[in-house]
Amino acid sequence: MTTLFQPRDEPIRLVVINAGVSDPSSTRMLADRIAQKSLDRLSAAGFATSLSIIDLAPLAVDIAKAIVAGFPGEKVQAAIDTLARADAVIAATPVYKAGISGLFKSFIDLIDNDLLIARPVVLAATAGTARHAMVGDEQMRPLFAFLRAMTMPTSVFAAPEDWAAPELGMRIDRVAGELTQFVASGVGRAIADAGWNGYQHQFGGNATQAERKAEDVNLDTDLMRLAAGGSLSSET
Repeated sequence: MTTLFQPRDEPIRLVVINAGVSDPSSTRMLADRIAQKSLDRLSAAGFATSLSIIDLAPLAVDIAKAIVAGFPGEKVQAAIDTLARADAVIAATPVYKAGISGLFKSFIDLIDNDLLIARPVVLAATAGTARHAMVGDEQMRPLFAFLRAMTMPTSVFAAPEDWAAPELGMRIDRVAGELTQFVASGVGRAIADAGWNGYQHQFGGNATQAERKAEDVNLDTDLMRLAAGGSLSSET
């Protein structure tokens, strides 16, 4: 069985999903601060690192087309492939009207359900008011729980008044430490490797371990018999 994460002599691949659309973007600024602190912490722990940024704003039209068509185009597929290779993820979204960005959710809707199994994910959100402070925990955390990702205990939210506050830096430092400890422990890799065959996987999917061969397909099902022109098995 192939391993979900690269061996430790390979760089830890940190991937940022940025759903900010303005320029400059407060969401991107927050994601960058978390990413830099995480890279610093990982480097201090002895890991080589790499960073990839998935900016969703330039992909907005392509994401909408993929939702309608049912399959991603080249640019969106490249973003999904980048995410599939991630060892750790920072997911950052703006908040609109008490909800996460539709662009962010649409992109997540396009990825396979097994793409992020046991991957560590940092949750980050920005908004124009502190009234939205719980959106990260109330909406993003259940979303990634459905994907069986391992969200870090600390989520990071920033409203305009937070940028100059030392508490924001403290939260960023704390979550970077959590991410580093999770990666260093190898527990995500162990969970995914131990249970991989017990999860449902999409045939020909994008997940690192989701390669499927013909012998993996169960032909002895009512659906496969019907597809082959047969009949349903009789009930006992």
